[in-house]
Amino acid sequence: MPRKQNRSNATRDRILAAAAIVLTRKGYAGARLVDIAEVADLRAPAVYYYFESRDELVAEVMVAGQRWLRDHVSTALDALPPETSSLERICAAVEAHLRVELELSDFATAVSRNSGQVPPEIRAELAREGAEYHALWRRLLNDAKDDGAIRADLDPAAARMLIIGALNWAPEWWNSSRGSVDVVVATAQSMIRHGLCAPTGLDLALQSG
Repeated sequence: MPRKQNRSNATRDRILAAAAIVLTRKGYAGARLVDIAEVADLRAPAVYYYFESRDELVAEVMVAGQRWLRDHVSTALDALPPETSSLERICAAVEAHLRVELELSDFATAVSRNSGQVPPEIRAELAREGAEYHALWRRLLNDAKDDGAIRADLDPAAARMLIIGALNWAPEWWNSSRGSVDVVVATAQSMIRHGLCAPTGLDLALQSG
C-alpha cells in the first residue's frame, strides 16, 4: 500500500508541475487540461482522478507557488549573519525573490503571471496566502526605517507594494537575451539601495556642487 501511495503522490506532483509549466507559458485562459496532461505524460481523463476541476488544480499550483516564494526568501534571510544590516537584508530578499521567479520555480512564475487572470475565488485564496509574504516585507521595511536606513519621507507601505510589484513583473519582460539573472539582481539591488537610502553627506555635497 505505501508503494502504491507513493506512486499516486508522485503522479499528483507531476500533474502539479506540468500545470505550473503550462500556466507560465500559456496563462490561465490558455491552460487546457489536455495540455497539462500532455506535459505530465498522462491522458487527460487521468487528471480528474487527482483533481475535480481545472480550477482546483490551478488554485493548488498558485498557492504552492506563493508558499515556495515565501519559504525561499525566508530561508535566504535566515541564513544571513546576525550582524547583517536591515538594508542588506532587503537586498538579500530582492535577490531570493528574483532567483525563484527567473531561475528556480515555474510555480512562483505561474503566480506572477496569472494572479490577475484567475477567478475571484482563487484570487481570494491566493491573497490569504500572500498576506504572510507581505508581512515579511513589511517587517523588513519597518526595521530599515526604524534603523534610519531608509529616508524618513518614504511611506513603507507604498514602498513595499512598489518593490513587490516590480519583482513580480520581472518574468514578463526578462529572458536570457536581456542579460543574465545576476545582472538583473545587481540592478534591482542598486535601485533599491539608491531609492530607499537616506542621502549621505557626500551625496548632498555632490548634489549642491
